[in-house]
Amino acid sequence: MLKTGTILGLSFGYIGLLFAIAHYGDKRAELGRSIVSNPYIYALSLAVYCTAWTFYGSVGRAAHSGLWFLPIYIGPTLTAGLGLVLLRKIIRIVKVHHITSIADFIASRYGKSSTLGSVVTVIAVLGVIPYISLQLKAISTSFLILNQYPAITTAVQYADIPIVKDTAFYVAMLLAVFAILFGTRHLTVTERHEGLVAAIAFESIVKLIAFICVGLFITYGMFDGFTDIFNRAQKVEALSKQFTFIDRPGVFTGWTMYIILSMMAFMFLPRQFQVAVVENINEEHLNKAIWLFPLYLLIINIFVLPVAFGGVIRFTGIEVDPDYFVLTLPMAEQHEALALFVFIGGMSAATGMVIVEVIALSTMICNELVMPVLLRFHFPKLKLQTDVSHVILIARRLSIILILMLGYAYFRLFGGFYALVSIGLVSFVAVAQFAPAIIGGIFWKTGTRSGALGGLIAGFIVWTYTLLIPTMVQAGLFPQSFVTQGPFGIEFLNPFHLFNLNVSYDGLDNIAHAVFWSLLANTGVYIVVSLYSQPSAIEHSQATLFVDVFKYSGKDSESTFWRGKASVQDLKLMLERFLGSKRTNEAFSQYAATHDVEWKSTLSADAGLVGHVEKLLAGAVGSASARVLISSAVKEEPFGIDEVLDIVNETQQVIAYSRKLEKATAELKAANERLKELDRLKDEFMSTVTHELRTPLTSVRSLAEILHDNPDVSERKRKQFLTIIVKENERLTRLINQVLDFQKIESGRMAWNLVDINMLEVINDAIAATNQLIQEKQIQLTLDLPETVPPIRGDRDRLMQVLLNLISNAVKFCDRHQGAISIRLLTNAQDLHVEIIDNGIGIAKENQALIFEKFRQVTSSEGTRPTGSGLGLSISKSIVKFHKGAIWLSSELGAGSTFAFSLPISKKQNS
Repeated sequence: MLKTGTILGLSFGYIGLLFAIAHYGDKRAELGRSIVSNPYIYALSLAVYCTAWTFYGSVGRAAHSGLWFLPIYIGPTLTAGLGLVLLRKIIRIVKVHHITSIADFIASRYGKSSTLGSVVTVIAVLGVIPYISLQLKAISTSFLILNQYPAITTAVQYADIPIVKDTAFYVAMLLAVFAILFGTRHLTVTERHEGLVAAIAFESIVKLIAFICVGLFITYGMFDGFTDIFNRAQKVEALSKQFTFIDRPGVFTGWTMYIILSMMAFMFLPRQFQVAVVENINEEHLNKAIWLFPLYLLIINIFVLPVAFGGVIRFTGIEVDPDYFVLTLPMAEQHEALALFVFIGGMSAATGMVIVEVIALSTMICNELVMPVLLRFHFPKLKLQTDVSHVILIARRLSIILILMLGYAYFRLFGGFYALVSIGLVSFVAVAQFAPAIIGGIFWKTGTRSGALGGLIAGFIVWTYTLLIPTMVQAGLFPQSFVTQGPFGIEFLNPFHLFNLNVSYDGLDNIAHAVFWSLLANTGVYIVVSLYSQPSAIEHSQATLFVDVFKYSGKDSESTFWRGKASVQDLKLMLERFLGSKRTNEAFSQYAATHDVEWKSTLSADAGLVGHVEKLLAGAVGSASARVLISSAVKEEPFGIDEVLDIVNETQQVIAYSRKLEKATAELKAANERLKELDRLKDEFMSTVTHELRTPLTSVRSLAEILHDNPDVSERKRKQFLTIIVKENERLTRLINQVLDFQKIESGRMAWNLVDINMLEVINDAIAATNQLIQEKQIQLTLDLPETVPPIRGDRDRLMQVLLNLISNAVKFCDRHQGAISIRLLTNAQDLHVEIIDNGIGIAKENQALIFEKFRQVTSSEGTRPTGSGLGLSISKSIVKFHKGAIWLSSELGAGSTFAFSLPISKKQNS
């Protein structure tokens, strides 16, 4: 029997164990014997990504939608592969600039803007509150389910539970105590919390083992393995459709949007940024984490489908929330110990996320909201105090309590209306709004503060409109018509298919729809405003330091973008107020030893020391507030010649890049015009081929119908008709063969049969094949052929095709009344030259280079086009080119044409 006291005792005992692990980790760090400075702990800390959503919600999503739970894990897996490129660069920037949070990162990149940092903080807090509420809901619901054992019911009315009896409220308070003790004990210049990371890594192990245990129990205890579960699931109507998803409308569009969303969430959720970037001790840990973390995701998801399908099968006819199958299945089989272990695993998944999230958010609130206000309105009082670090710590601790209370309030108001996954995805879309400003900021120097600010606001407004407000509709805060008919009945503004983007038709559910519109607005505004706004000097310098971080991070900390005067004593006193005397003395002594200076006897600080102090302050109060503090103690001067030269050099690089961009744009424009021309020619070619196919087919059909309908037609007429049918059939065959040959040549799949060839024989055979055509047109044929020629190496049939094309063209364009064609074969030491000369209409100079191009046909002086596909000469050119020969034309309008080609003599003959 699972009594309330047993469950609570185990829960508090487990949290007490986390306290002990965190305490041990902190103590080891203080002794310089870190237990988290290895890639395995780092990879396990990244698994804070797997929250109660993963532990409970993925099963629920799989039960409803089959494989649709996978994109949320495919995204981080793909992102892990980018770790050596993207994450390493972000980590390097954070280390160099002592950045403490994602808000601090964005604010620092765009000119250390306090306004931008404040906006990011507000978005982060409002966006992540639903996600924190999800964890509290999971803990509360799982406790209530387990507390009702042996009865199994998941129908919980949270509104009926008084706050004083709500487990979630007390868990929230307990987590607040944990976060305060191990996240805000003192201010540091790195904001690393090694004890916290150790506890999170331990929780990652617990939740993984718990999920594997319940998965093994269900798969091999309740069923006879994977095959048995899937075979049974196929017989359940509600599950059989989950085995296939390819035929669902827009499935690939939806998967793509979810994968992109999860990639951004993995990088830009405040807790993920905290563990992956801020808490990182060694960049080299990424080398193992990029495969250890995906491996973790793979293992924890192996049993999701078996648990989901097993739950549906086991609870057929019973109303049980699929989100909690992982807990209710062991309870249904009366495995109390396993149910308790699963409960602890779910608690691990939820508490780990909440603890890291509130610490990250509290740092942002303090540094980006509280500190700017204090510095703006109460700095004179702070300036008189010897130590203001306690003010900052109090602000952070109060922030932690505030965040958890907001998360609890959201859970009480809205959590009961939505599944776990639905709540979590709302937060994912919110933090995805940081992606354009961050990714653009570390790779694109042109990005400006105005662009980042405008993009974030635009994306946040769309997120609020398409996701946040609709979640309040279910709670009755907005009318139902808001999501069914649109505000004020304007369907065009319906938040679920904004601007008439049909969600169901285009394969976008409400989440993917919000991702599309919010990121489109965000990225579009960011790029456009950045291109049309002028960055300040500090924005320009920060852009260079971020984008080229690997270039500058290896150098001295002295900024090449600052020049001024400052007192060492003033800087020291300022730093002591925020870090305390001990840490300040350590920092100054370390700087003096590194730069071989005696700071105690130095009166004036150089740029390097000023920059170093600013970074130390940034680690405690954020880059924007640090900038304000430094400005109050430092008198800046105009740039010297060296600094100016550095900026000029940077400007020259930008100008050179701009010129390259202009050149590339011109080339792109030319290529685009070429594509348009090819597209036009393709259309003409299709029209010509269609016409050429239709004409002989019409003739054949007409004559065949005459013969069919008139069996008594005379023998002479019958032979005449059959002769025409044969000729038209040959014409069709030639046309089709040309199209097929062209396709084979273009795709590189033409089969070549190379042998030694006597070109005299090929010419004579070509003349024999076209002799009837020549006689019908009463053309005079003249031959100028030597008695013998050296052999060439080639494909006889293809060279025969070239001659037939050229002779047929000569016949087609000969003089209508006194046609004459001359065929000559000339030799020299290296080549054979074949010439076909006619006395036809000739070809204008401007068209002579075009006729060998595909789809090209030259219009006559009367404005008509010749018959044929327009591919013959293009194919002939390709064949001759393959044989390492050349083909050309000499002609004058009205004076006939000479088509000639050369082929190299066989090397064996030359030798």
